[in-house]
Amino acid sequence: MKILALDSSGLVASVAVLDEETLLAEYTVCHKKTHSQTLLPMLDEAVKNIELDLHTIDAVAVAAGPGSFTGLRIGSATAKGLGLALDKPLMGVETLAALAYNLYDTEGLICPIMDARRRQVYTGIYRFAGHRLETVSGQEAIGIDELLKKLEGLGGPVTFLGDGVPVFRQRIEETFCQPFSFAPPHLSRQRAGAVGALGMQYYKEGKIQTAAEHRPEYLRVSQAERERAERERRAQEGQE
Repeated sequence: MKILALDSSGLVASVAVLDEETLLAEYTVCHKKTHSQTLLPMLDEAVKNIELDLHTIDAVAVAAGPGSFTGLRIGSATAKGLGLALDKPLMGVETLAALAYNLYDTEGLICPIMDARRRQVYTGIYRFAGHRLETVSGQEAIGIDELLKKLEGLGGPVTFLGDGVPVFRQRIEETFCQPFSFAPPHLSRQRAGAVGALGMQYYKEGKIQTAAEHRPEYLRVSQAERERAERERRAQEGQE
């Protein structure tokens, strides 16, 4: 079984191809270029290097959110386009679950955090049991202090990872009262390989969708939508 995996949900753009137990290719970039500039060229390069006929893949796995609104739209549009063109199913993989999967079989709690601005993070809480990833607390957008209190209530050691770590590292170090650690750089960001590995599990469990059915999971409205709602509210108040 071959899975093509994409992740453009955060600062990182990543493409991978998996064949059962083998990671055939993974191309990951965290730089200043936008994902619209990098994702398709990265995919093309990875496919060429392993001489892959895209028609031979079984499905496309894509990081479905939360994350950057623009990044999610680019990843979703790319996955949907491939699914439609190749007539292949999609697996929408939770961004934070895929991040946690980077730390396969780590002891204790795993807490990926993505910077959601306004002192909030996109986060979820996970652990491994019986070599399978379990969700302790599902994906949500909350304040960093609220998250730390929730983790303290659960008890046990915690490993933090994600692009929210550099933003909130000092806050965690100064206020968190449990044993904790931070994932090393090569495991602390989105990797399409992890999206593909989870996507392969989803495929075998029948958790698939058509390209037409796939939608990103934003968790909250975009800044543009918030600003529009505020303008409409003010206009409504002005008419009363």
